[in-house]
Amino acid sequence: MAKTVSKNILQILIILIFNNFLAQKTPEKLPKSAVNDTIIQKDTIAVKKESLEDVLRTKADEERNDVQKKMTYLLRNAQVKYQDMQIDADYISIDHDRSLIYARGKQDASGKIIENVITNQGGKKYETTEFSYNTKTRQAIAYNARTEESEGVIIAQKTKKYSDTVFAMKNGDYTTDTYFIQKKDTLPDYKMRASNIKLIKTKNNSQIVTGPIRMYIEEIPTPLILPFAILPFSSKRSAGILIPSFGERQDVGFFLNGIGYYQPIGEHFDLKVLADIYTKGSWNLRPEMHYLKKYRYSGSFSADIGKTIRGIKGLENYTETGTYRIAWTHTQDTKANPFLTFSASVNATSQTFYNNTVNNGYILDQSVLQTQQNSTLTLTKRFLTLPITITGTASYSQNFATGLSDLRLPQMNVAVNQFYLFKSKTGTRSGLLENITVNTSLNLNNYVQTNSGELFKKAMWDKMQTGIKNNITLGTNTTVAKYFTFSLGANIDNALTTKTLTKYYDPVEMKVVNKMNNKIAGYSTFSTTASIQTTLYGQANFKKGSTIEAIRHVVTPSIGFTYSPDFGDTKFGYYKNYYTANGALTPYSIFENNGIIGSPTTGMVGALNFNIGNNIEMKVKSKSDSTGLKKVKIFESLSLAGNYNFAAKDHPWSIMTINGQSSFFNNKLTVNTSLSLDPYRIIFEPGAETGIRTEDFGHFSLQGFNVQMSYPLSSEIFGEKVDYPKKYPAKGDIRNEVYYFDDDNYAHFDQAWTLNISTNYQYSKGLSKTPNRMASLGLDGSIKLTPYWNITGSTHYDLVTKDLALTRIGFSRDQRSFTINFNWVPFGRYKVYDFFIGIKANILSDALKYKDRSFTQPNAPF
Repeated sequence: MAKTVSKNILQILIILIFNNFLAQKTPEKLPKSAVNDTIIQKDTIAVKKESLEDVLRTKADEERNDVQKKMTYLLRNAQVKYQDMQIDADYISIDHDRSLIYARGKQDASGKIIENVITNQGGKKYETTEFSYNTKTRQAIAYNARTEESEGVIIAQKTKKYSDTVFAMKNGDYTTDTYFIQKKDTLPDYKMRASNIKLIKTKNNSQIVTGPIRMYIEEIPTPLILPFAILPFSSKRSAGILIPSFGERQDVGFFLNGIGYYQPIGEHFDLKVLADIYTKGSWNLRPEMHYLKKYRYSGSFSADIGKTIRGIKGLENYTETGTYRIAWTHTQDTKANPFLTFSASVNATSQTFYNNTVNNGYILDQSVLQTQQNSTLTLTKRFLTLPITITGTASYSQNFATGLSDLRLPQMNVAVNQFYLFKSKTGTRSGLLENITVNTSLNLNNYVQTNSGELFKKAMWDKMQTGIKNNITLGTNTTVAKYFTFSLGANIDNALTTKTLTKYYDPVEMKVVNKMNNKIAGYSTFSTTASIQTTLYGQANFKKGSTIEAIRHVVTPSIGFTYSPDFGDTKFGYYKNYYTANGALTPYSIFENNGIIGSPTTGMVGALNFNIGNNIEMKVKSKSDSTGLKKVKIFESLSLAGNYNFAAKDHPWSIMTINGQSSFFNNKLTVNTSLSLDPYRIIFEPGAETGIRTEDFGHFSLQGFNVQMSYPLSSEIFGEKVDYPKKYPAKGDIRNEVYYFDDDNYAHFDQAWTLNISTNYQYSKGLSKTPNRMASLGLDGSIKLTPYWNITGSTHYDLVTKDLALTRIGFSRDQRSFTINFNWVPFGRYKVYDFFIGIKANILSDALKYKDRSFTQPNAPF
């Protein structure tokens, strides 16, 4: 019963919505002769006894005058010219006494009109079967008139012209089908039929106003019936109703998604107000405003404010959740002011917004899978004469998994452009001294981590931390022994913060307490590096003409030494100790304040670092290359890195890392891998899940492994490219012009398809006995079943849990003048299907808003 009521409600909603979706701005003030909007039933034309205002020019194959009746008859190839009007017909009669001109098209033996009357006036062309015109009142009556306006055409059973600006039509059809307008097809693929139509023409634009109107697709009537319609014919932006998509979502019911109104505001703004309505009570309001000033800036404001209702009221499964989202984007044109730029990317939502969204767009674009989102405001100042860049930012980051938000307000960074410490004596820099470069910056940061309930309240401001950090980096290099590059570097950090940390164990609460102190404190650290590197080349050549002619191996080894003191030493005062519940003395940094300025490093570092990079390529025979050879990359990069710390008391060897990147099949298949190995043996005590790292060197146990692969497949890769015009000279016409036909009249076309395959496998173990594994397979593709039918889809499969992630299937049908779109999420938390019909023509997309025709488009009138 409930489901039947829901469907009835949806049908009523659809009828009500479509009965209003063409409502447009108020028509321009009509001339006095067109105040009455109803069609005058009297078909006679008023006669005024006045002389002609211009010469009446006539010609025909046969012309006959009846002086007594004051009539002129023109037969075959007849033509009349009067003022700005020209009438061409098979038969024309002129009643000089009543100032009436009657024209009729050419008839066949049965009396059927086979050639229309052609009337040209004011640069407009009209085709009719019969036509009457009063030369004094300039009023006219036409039958089966075909009137072209902008991108559309109107064909009416009877048309009455009241003036040069107002036409009333009876039983008219309107369509924007290009083939029908160009007379390539006798039937339009769609039309809008109304019993009464008024065409109003003004100096700047035109529009039609109709009574009840119904949409027909391929001559089949649809349930899209409207009580009236106002359609503008203008290149300017104009107001209009936004057409929704409709469908069903399992958790919230049947819906209309995106019903709304579009309103341009002046030259630089436009406004959309959208709504999402569901039969189970959920709703969402979405105002959107766009703005643009050419060569200066552009941006948009948008919001989602709604309520999600699930379940049945009165039962345990009933939930009612309010949601909101506020977004702002702003982009400054680079030409506006290169020395002062501002940008904004703001996206703030309620914590459970994506879990309770009623805007299906977020489901179809997979935004509901987001676990975090960021908002940033950035202001950058540059100087013409000073080598300084000042950047101010404010950022807000939401983590939907933890419910916590990070706010940095404000941040400021002052960066000095890199400069050389010593001036070159010769103009060409050489040696270590002349190549010394200096990079320095000052960063001010205000940071707090809070939840949505504390945002911008006293509790949040009390937790706010302020930190200042200065970084100075020195570097230089020179060439040694012609083939080696020797580099030296130093890094100095100075930091201040307004809060420090005190840790202690509370025996009453039986937990470790983190106490923040309002105390200014700071630290200074430094480190130095020295390294030397070179490049080695090796090549193996094979017999000329063999499949593999050569293999080249490039090795880039580097070795360096890094030194930094132990800033965890008590003499610096950066670290203190506390006793745990077990009585263990545990060190901690007084600057452990969520990383606002970081903490000094502990333990002396006197490490020898090494890195061995590799690149391996080979030359192979190739018929497709003009040289007969092509390069194939075996490894674009393959590196091994690690270090040995001479100052370490234990475990001097670091974990070794191996990283590789390669591509195959003409760079289509991309493979990225990483591998980490621990050189020390890890043992596990009985029943323990966490291992102990021993000093037993040389076992190289696997600690982590990751491989990512992606491969874009397409019909171009596997199929031979066919020259259809050359292979199949017979081509279709009208609706079949995209097909080529063979001698047996079988149709052929380019059936394009794409399939992007991505896989990811991650293995991590560390000191844990049980490793963590993650493996997934992603598919994203499309296929053209016919030139007009297209299917798209995407899905991800978890190879570990054996579950499918969010899956979407889409169908689209191109009907020449309009498109049909259907999107479907068949399973998962959000089971939804969405259906939409939209007209392509710009003139109707402005009224129906199938495409948002606004100044944000490239062809905007700015």
